[in-house]
This record gives sequence, structure tokens and C-alpha cells, in this order.
Amino acid sequence: MSSMKKTILVAAVSAALSPLAAQAELTANIGATSNYMWRGVTQTADGAAVSGGVDWADPSGFYAGTWASNVDFADYEWDLYAGFGGGSGDISWDLNTIVYVYDDGCGDCNFWEVGGSVGFKWFTAGLQYTIDGEQPDDLPFSEGDIYYYASASFDLQPTWTLGLTIGHYDFDTSSSDMAAAGNPSDVDYTHYQLDLGKSAGDFGDFTFSVGIQDEEFWGQGDDTQVWVSWGKSF
Repeated sequence: MSSMKKTILVAAVSAALSPLAAQAELTANIGATSNYMWRGVTQTADGAAVSGGVDWADPSGFYAGTWASNVDFADYEWDLYAGFGGGSGDISWDLNTIVYVYDDGCGDCNFWEVGGSVGFKWFTAGLQYTIDGEQPDDLPFSEGDIYYYASASFDLQPTWTLGLTIGHYDFDTSSSDMAAAGNPSDVDYTHYQLDLGKSAGDFGDFTFSVGIQDEEFWGQGDDTQVWVSWGKSF
């Protein structure tokens, strides 16, 4: 089981974490992707996803939002998030919390994270910590899981960007616990992702992504994944 924040949601939340406007702002976003990838793992069994959300940002640095998408293992994913961010000069920072909610057909899939990040110019590093999860303790996405990441983003041309991300998931359960629960897997894994973005103005933003992970996770192999996404904010 897994969830996302993520190919298209990342764009929505990143907007909320950027330097804020002079007055509180309410925006909406819609998106589509050929494969909903989150932290290196597909959430749609390599299928397409459609998503949408609403974000609110205050000049003080506080922000909040909600976002939803279809997933493979449940009828829907619904995220609720909030945080506080700021910066000075080339330095930025953010503290956040997010709750991942799924319909009852998924079983005990819901979980809650807190996290933070620090950025300098084009570089950002951060972590997310799972403080509560409804999964049994011998499965991932329960209390104690940590996701670390580092990313870099560069402007290639006025409307083109290049992004690089390395992330590592350190689950608070072991491979032996997973196997005993009937879910053999190399629990901890590292993933790598490259994103080439193109802004099309009023037509939204397009992204071409390539990703790979170094270990099998929850039955998913370490094959290279390629997907395309589109998103637009209002």
C-alpha cells in the first residue's frame, strides 16, 4: 500500500511552500498523469490518474490545502495538509503535516506524517516522519517510518526546468516481519527521479519524468519507469 504527493501534488504543494503573495490567496488545481508515482512507487498499477485540489496561503507563512486522486488499491486517496514556511535571501524552510485518507475498501490504510525541509537556492533537503498509521506494526506506513529526500531544480530556458530527486524510505519494520505477515519485500529502498518540465502558460505545465528504485518494494520491481504529467492552477 502507498499514496502520493507526488508527481502532480508536488507541484501544488510546492506552490504553497514558495514565497507567499502580499495577501492571502485561495487557488485550485487539476492534473492528470500517465502513472501516479509517489516516492518511487506506482499508486495506480502503472495506470493513469486524474487529480484535483484546493490550496490556501497566508502572507504570514501559514498554508493549508486538500487534494484527491484515484489510486489502484482503493476507490480514492484524499490528502489534508497544512504547514508554515518562510525564508530569507537564498535560504528557505518549511514545517508541514499531512494526513492520507483512503476509502473503507482499502482497509486500515490511513496514515499521518509530519515533516520539514530546508532549501538553499536550487537545492532542497528534508524528511517526513509517520507519527500514526492504521496499518499493523509489522507492515509499512505505520508509526516510526521516515522518508528522507534531497532535490535540485534548475531553469534551463524561460519555460523549461530540470529537476533531480533522490529519496530513501526507512521503514520501522523489517523484511522478516513483512515476510511473516505474508508480504515478502526488501522494506527499505532508495529511488531516483528526473523531471523535465515545460510551462505552457494558460495551458498549464507539462512534465516528463524518469524514475528507478534500487530494491523491490511490495511486489514492485526495480524497473525504470517513464511517465508524463499535466497540471494547471487557477
